[in-house]
Amino acid sequence: MWLPIPPDEIAGLPPELDYVHWDAEPEFPADPARCVFLVVPYMRRITNDPVPRMRALRVLQTLTAGVDAYLPALPTLPPGARLCNARGVHEASTAELALALTLASLRGIPDFVRRQDAGEWQTGFHPSLADKTVLILGYGAIGGAVEDRLAGFECERVVRVARSPRTSSRGPVHALADVGELLPAADVVIVTTPLTDDTRGLVDAGFLARMKDGALLVNVARGAVVDTKALLDEVEPGRLRAALDVTDPEPLPPGHPLWHAPGVLISPHTGGPTSAFRPRAERLLRSQLGRFAAGEPVDHVVAVA
Repeated sequence: MWLPIPPDEIAGLPPELDYVHWDAEPEFPADPARCVFLVVPYMRRITNDPVPRMRALRVLQTLTAGVDAYLPALPTLPPGARLCNARGVHEASTAELALALTLASLRGIPDFVRRQDAGEWQTGFHPSLADKTVLILGYGAIGGAVEDRLAGFECERVVRVARSPRTSSRGPVHALADVGELLPAADVVIVTTPLTDDTRGLVDAGFLARMKDGALLVNVARGAVVDTKALLDEVEPGRLRAALDVTDPEPLPPGHPLWHAPGVLISPHTGGPTSAFRPRAERLLRSQLGRFAAGEPVDHVVAVA
């Protein structure tokens, strides 16, 4: 078992399994051909990828919510190998950031910071999250966590959208096919959907045109879900506003027009890396490795080779 966290720092791992610590170093801690369970290091640049040599691999466990970066490797994995995401690890921190970006954008926090730097006292009127309709695009684990945190803000309505319609504990979840008719009523659209072939460029010119004047788009999913040019066409004249933790391209290069577009707030993909990450990652690994050691199916399987 290759873990990016030193095994002796994770209490409760199954003692019958053998562990090595690998956090993306070029030198491998053991023979990759014998590895059956790999946990991909989080936010590390891998210069020497061991996966092509892991012919015994049975589980490829990511520590990210999205697995779009790992899907291209699926055909190279041994038949039957499971690709698992990190459900349960990033919901709290990503949902917190979605709310922070929403509130900061609505209440004008970036302008306050600029004026503080300039020593200027200038008050004004800003919209509140209270009494607003919020549409959550991608009502999975993170989308549900966002709604949990919206509960205390007296929103007029929360509209839930996912790939397929269903009923959640909080109310109906609408089908993605119906989003066009739901957008005109939304004051805030929070994007939490994974990046797939179906969602790449989903928030395009037509999507944005359906949003009401003055609405706020918040993206804490993946940058490529949003068509950047189409977004610029809407924010530059001031018809829409945006708060983005992710962009396309990413990192956003110096001089890109998004940096200085009016009404746009940008954070540098910080939804996951917080103090909430480590305890939840350890909890996930205890659970997954416990199931593996007991011969039970692992959880959070996204794809099978």
